[in-house]
Amino acid sequence: MITDPRRTLPAVSLLLERPGVRALAEAHSHAFVVDVTRALLDRARRDATVIPASIDGWEEVIRTEVTQRARRSLRRVLNGTGVVLHTNLGRAPLAASALDALVDTARGASSLEYDVDRGARGSRYVHAVPLLCELTGAEDALVVNNGAGALVLALTALASGREVIVSRGELVEIGGSFRVPDIMAAGGAKLVEVGTTNRTHLPDYARAISERTGAIVRVHRSNFAIEGFTAAPSAEEIGALARTHGVPFVHDLGSGLLTDLSAWGLSGEPTARDAVREGADLVLMSGDKLLGGPQAGLIVGRRVLVERLRTHPLTRALRVDKLTLAALEATLLAYRDPTRARAELPALAMLTVDAAALRTRAEAICVELSRVGVAATVAPSEASVGGGAFPTAVLPSFAVVLLGNAERHEARLRATALPVIGRIHDGALRIDLRGILPSDDGALIAALAALGVSP
Repeated sequence: MITDPRRTLPAVSLLLERPGVRALAEAHSHAFVVDVTRALLDRARRDATVIPASIDGWEEVIRTEVTQRARRSLRRVLNGTGVVLHTNLGRAPLAASALDALVDTARGASSLEYDVDRGARGSRYVHAVPLLCELTGAEDALVVNNGAGALVLALTALASGREVIVSRGELVEIGGSFRVPDIMAAGGAKLVEVGTTNRTHLPDYARAISERTGAIVRVHRSNFAIEGFTAAPSAEEIGALARTHGVPFVHDLGSGLLTDLSAWGLSGEPTARDAVREGADLVLMSGDKLLGGPQAGLIVGRRVLVERLRTHPLTRALRVDKLTLAALEATLLAYRDPTRARAELPALAMLTVDAAALRTRAEAICVELSRVGVAATVAPSEASVGGGAFPTAVLPSFAVVLLGNAERHEARLRATALPVIGRIHDGALRIDLRGILPSDDGALIAALAALGVSP
């Protein structure tokens, strides 16, 4: 006679008396472990196939569930995808100096809105401003919570209820299905498209200017490039045209590039200083892409326009927090010396490291793996910048290629305490080293070595 195992499910009280479960209650909380235990029993009542074969099995199931629920959902991973500024993986890692500044500021009270020199109330909008002006040549600067917020604020403050002129070739969709026309509509501006997808000329802008024009906007083409039969006026030409008609020229750089990277094969994107020098009245950029800092929307440009944005009511909703400002200031300080910036800012270090160094690291990792019975080899790879920057650039790289069942390896590496995120290519799991710092090689080896242990 077959008996339904659900008839003999243990009582909650019995499971809570198990030594391992008692230890979990002491380490976490009694109420939490009770909730987990009850939820597991409810699951078993609905599905008999998940019922453990013994009371010891129940203890292990409870331990696994408690551990999983107690784990933070937002946690560090190792980026072996080959996309350095991977949006899904948090984009730019912070420099050690930025982490120190963040911890120091978070430790207690801070001078966020207090002027220590005057002994009076201050403003959060003064932090990082001198550095941004110094590094870009702008008259003034403002920091908000992200790049899209910077664009919405600029359009709302300068062109709400008015027309904004944009080339059709720049009406892009950025990450998360956010489209430039939608962002402009949110800012209360009426979009005026000029030119065609592949060719826009200066007269196209000139013909669209009227007394209803609130701004001319140039938008960064995130994640794609238009090549071939193309044409576009320079930023200098657009700036001169805008000044002639007394219309603000807003240049959305997107990436936040502050230093020239053409020596490493990354060319074609202007720096923020270039954009200011070429005549943009406001330059908008992100803090967590090529700049290598925390998520932020950086606005630099003419003082009179920045002040309009700073005093706009929407700025309160988009304001940046103390931790972001602390990390941003520390990041910007490194840019006073470009060589120091490339060495200290992880994003720049990853983008400019020589491929030969990556190969040496990959070979050393494979040697260590062979000692614990994990089959792996070294293979050349192609990495990309990510974050919408330099979309056509290919960065030569090297990867650790794990032999065996790629899907099984991939799933197990995601389940480790420090998840390793790779990519499957040609039926094998590859861990590209360009997005992993040398200081993390030990952690990477430990995670990969665990693949040699049967689950």
